[in-house]
Amino acid sequence: MKIHHLRNATFVIESGEHFILIDPMLGAKGSIPPFSVMRFKAMKNPTVELPKNAHSLLNKVTHTILTHSQTLGFKPLQHSDHLDSAGEQFLVSRDIPVTTPAKDKAYLEKYAIRVENGVEDWQTVDFLGGKITAIPAQHGHGWIHKVMANGSGFFVELPNEPSIYISGDTVLTDNVKRALTELKPDVTVVAAGEAQMDVGQPLLMSSKEVLEFIALSPNKVIANHMEALNHCPTDRKTFKRVLEEYKLADKVLIPEDGETLSVQNNTLLINFLD
Repeated sequence: MKIHHLRNATFVIESGEHFILIDPMLGAKGSIPPFSVMRFKAMKNPTVELPKNAHSLLNKVTHTILTHSQTLGFKPLQHSDHLDSAGEQFLVSRDIPVTTPAKDKAYLEKYAIRVENGVEDWQTVDFLGGKITAIPAQHGHGWIHKVMANGSGFFVELPNEPSIYISGDTVLTDNVKRALTELKPDVTVVAAGEAQMDVGQPLLMSSKEVLEFIALSPNKVIANHMEALNHCPTDRKTFKRVLEEYKLADKVLIPEDGETLSVQNNTLLINFLD
């Protein structure tokens, strides 16, 4: 298995002939309005371009996993940092089969996206000769999560490959802890950018929660959702310094945009820029 990190929460899992695209935000730098205009500098998103190897990887994509997309079925509230207009166009034009939370199925189909699997919380369905399980996600602390897209993480088990848990946009909940301790993924992915809007509490795990998530993870952890959106204050350098302080740096990989991680024998062995 190879994991190709593109940008923010967008990456590609390569397994044999399958290339699985996760949460496609594929638009050009600055193609999305700012997500914060008061708490943080009002920069348009994404704040960086896709890496140079993105085009060649996208040409190989066979399937997609969307952790979340819609809020209240209202198009202007779609979570464009996980599915932007360029991502939609890509999925529709290539008729890419999508796996997503069940509650998002009808919404995506309304925009001609082919949903192969709409998965209920804790439901396990067949996926590429293996299995995929939806893990409930809570997108934010306090009242704000009620108006956000509470999607799902996904635990993916492919034949003859390490298992991977993509936790998605979530805070640390009992469901997330259960996924880590009961399913025991070989690789976990955590959104570490500490995103915040201009109002309300953080939308993702705090640094304390991320550290607990890492400690609970039975094996290696990949940290993403950093340095691509104007409402995510945590950068890679800061996060790495925190990991070193808590002696967790050896357990976590923080890929650069365009970097590939190779997973063999349940171990992340290599990282390199394509």
